[in-house]
Amino acid sequence: MGIEVFKKHLREKRAVKIIAGIDNFDLENVAKVCRAAQNGHASAVDIAVKKEVYDIARKNTKLPVFVSSVHPFEILEAVKWGADAIEIGNFDALYKKGETYSANEVYDIVLETMGLISKYDVFTCVTIPGNIDVKEQIELARKLEILGVDLIQTEGLKQASTSSNPSAHLVSYAQATISNTIELFQHTALPIMSASGITAKTAPLAFAAGASAVGVGSAVNKLDSEIAMAATVMSIVNSISHRNSINKEIIRSERELSLN
Repeated sequence: MGIEVFKKHLREKRAVKIIAGIDNFDLENVAKVCRAAQNGHASAVDIAVKKEVYDIARKNTKLPVFVSSVHPFEILEAVKWGADAIEIGNFDALYKKGETYSANEVYDIVLETMGLISKYDVFTCVTIPGNIDVKEQIELARKLEILGVDLIQTEGLKQASTSSNPSAHLVSYAQATISNTIELFQHTALPIMSASGITAKTAPLAFAAGASAVGVGSAVNKLDSEIAMAATVMSIVNSISHRNSINKEIIRSERELSLN
């Protein structure tokens, strides 16, 4: 399909990227995630930088393939393999390992990466770290816009919770990324992809906040069954389609009223 499919969905504010995981090297799981993303009518998949993982993704989906890393030379290799897009970030999994990234560190990584891939025409997305102050997020987004980045991805900062309800954790997580989406939408012209805690219930909220895309990871890649994965992807895609249908109906009704 190529990246043009994702770009089209991005312009239509309905893009859905399914994230296998920046640290997911389980080939069987990656294959399931990729097939589920395609069968659920997602817009793209996102995988870790490893040739075996990339090859598995290509064999199991025709969707555009994003490759994620925080290491510029790894990203260059992925571009040479033929990756449709690169994601500098997807930091959630790295936080669990004790790794954090400042705005300056992210900017330096992006600057080096874009220098390395300058002769390639590749779609570039950068995650804005959720662990930095919102003012720093806005400043970083503006600098990335000047660099010519195509898309920024927001994330939430997971807080410790005493609740035993997994849904409550995801909602809390989603609230943070949606809050960041609102702030960035107001201060940058770059399209925004909301990630962290996104589900069928929270995806429409992300788009209402100004997102043009959502990134969905653990809500899909942690499921055991490929059927359950595909059903979850489809429910997210359908929740967005339903929202868009309602918006179109509202616009149509408003136009009719203005003519009367």
